[in-house]
Amino acid sequence: MINSRAKGARAERNLANTFKEAGFPARRGQQFSGGPDSPDVILEPPFDWFHVEAKWVEALRLNAARDQSMRDCGPRIPTVCDRRNNVPWWIQMPLDDWCVILRYCDPDALRKYYLDQPIQ
Repeated sequence: MINSRAKGARAERNLANTFKEAGFPARRGQQFSGGPDSPDVILEPPFDWFHVEAKWVEALRLNAARDQSMRDCGPRIPTVCDRRNNVPWWIQMPLDDWCVILRYCDPDALRKYYLDQPIQ
């Protein structure tokens, strides 16, 4: 039998390491009672405006994960990062917040990055 607490901690460490490998300083959050001060993964400034919940499950209960993130996010953007075995991490967030992020990005740099990359 798998200890769900240990499995959750492994997921949080894996996600934090994935962010770090991509160049975004991150660490596992302090786990206590939920709320804005206890996301699963903390992105360091200047990206600390996300409230990141990590879910590594084969069958995600998406509505429950979203509800938890929205309930606990405080002033941060509620964000659910999820993955299944042998599948990369995915991110869920409110569309309005995603649009704001895109509005402030450099679209030419993104276009060059994605169009110059080989399709995998």
